[in-house]
Amino acid sequence: MEEMPKNQPMPTNHIPVNYVPAKTGDIFSLGEITIRIMEDGSRTDNRIGAAEFTLPPHSGGPPPHWHEMHDETFLVTQGRMSFHLPGKPDVVAEEGGYVVVPIRAPHTFSNPNDKEAKFFNTYTPAFYINYFKMLAEMMKGGEMTGEAMRKANVQAMANFATIPVPKK
Repeated sequence: MEEMPKNQPMPTNHIPVNYVPAKTGDIFSLGEITIRIMEDGSRTDNRIGAAEFTLPPHSGGPPPHWHEMHDETFLVTQGRMSFHLPGKPDVVAEEGGYVVVPIRAPHTFSNPNDKEAKFFNTYTPAFYINYFKMLAEMMKGGEMTGEAMRKANVQAMANFATIPVPKK
């Protein structure tokens, strides 16, 4: 048996590996979008968060914004989505397409298509998962649309180092 190099941390058998079965996790809706949180950072010392989003046909995402403290990735797992990058052409991501949004990159997304779309989203660090939980809590009083939804998004974003793109 091969020896471990000196001064290397030893693996431990007491740190549990987490498994989230399909269709489980912390599932809730933000208007017409369904979110399934699979890792909120509590098992990764906040190094990574992960969620799955389901967008119905002809639905939009949050107002255009950028993040000051976390990177995001998007893996389109069903359908096709548009990623809107202010001042640049839209990126149309097909199923299997992968989009990386680094810190300070303005963006938003939508599903302008006739079929449902899904994507797997990661956050490093994980604290941004709490933005979705906060926004869901803010929406408990009833359905929000239009300007009320935009204002709620901007208010929640302010708590998570996320800046809305100024309107022109």
